[in-house]
Amino acid sequence: MTNIRELINRIKENELTASRFQKVENRILSVLNFKDFFDILLKEIMDVFRVPYVWITFIEDCDAARAILTSAGDSEVLSERVNIISSSLFKGLVGESLAPVLVNIDLKPYFKMLPDNRKYFIKSMAISPITLDGKIIGSLNQADSDPGRFDPTFDTSLLEQLAVKVSLCLSNVTAHEKLIFLAYHDPLTELLNRRVMETILKREFTRSKRYHSALSLVFIDLDDFKQVNDKHGHEAGDRLLKYVADKLLEMTRETDIVARFAGDEFVILLPETDAGMATSMLERIQAYFSGHPMDYRHQRLEVSISFGVASTENEAIVTSDDLLRIADKTLYVRKETRKKERNKGDLSRIP
Repeated sequence: MTNIRELINRIKENELTASRFQKVENRILSVLNFKDFFDILLKEIMDVFRVPYVWITFIEDCDAARAILTSAGDSEVLSERVNIISSSLFKGLVGESLAPVLVNIDLKPYFKMLPDNRKYFIKSMAISPITLDGKIIGSLNQADSDPGRFDPTFDTSLLEQLAVKVSLCLSNVTAHEKLIFLAYHDPLTELLNRRVMETILKREFTRSKRYHSALSLVFIDLDDFKQVNDKHGHEAGDRLLKYVADKLLEMTRETDIVARFAGDEFVILLPETDAGMATSMLERIQAYFSGHPMDYRHQRLEVSISFGVASTENEAIVTSDDLLRIADKTLYVRKETRKKERNKGDLSRIP
């Protein structure tokens, strides 16, 4: 009789546990952004299972993990409950299997998986590897001060099931986040795309006129870009565009807007900046590129840009389209002048 009662109690306990897992799964299945996904996941596990410690460990050299952390933005929960460790350390502790790891003795090596900014009093841990596109990117971790909570002799099938659901949800969220990103960004350079830039331009132009503040727009293109494609191939051309995009972001301010306009053309929008300041900035950027060729397959590809500046200081500019058009026209004039000077063998007089 005692054995039957124990069996019935265990069945009931398993059913309760399964229903709790189902509740967590239902909550995370509908989430389509990283911030809410992790916030809900970690909070739900703590609340539903009454687990005092729940956190995520990511593998540091994993591109997917970096993308997730970037996309999660200002998630307070994630910022406090994430640890990043090396791939070798992770494999040494967890192995390469997807099977959850339960430990309640000799825990000290596993403390390296704990977030640095929180205090944990742990006597047992459950480490469930999570994947993205079939590759392990880290683990969902639970811990308790009770050494019997995650006993290594326990069945881990429900933990493994939860990890699979988390991994599937991560895949869905990743796909959704990518779609959103591509709606606003150029897929090659990852800069804002032309459509978004034009929307921001109209907003900033209106603000500039309302508050009588300077707004400058810089139109940029790469000199002899076609020759790079013809001589070195389109892969080299793509690499060059990405190189220029990255450097433009590095050398501009956080308040500036950098966008890919089309082909080898870029636009920089500079709030609170007059034409003289904009020109000085672009001359510095131009000089940087002249002195820093791009390394490509043991070669150094020269980088040269031309630019045109337009500013709301110009009374002829009455619309945001005027700002863009005049900057483009100024760029064209500069390029033609540079070509003439190049034919003369003297570029020193034209920046």
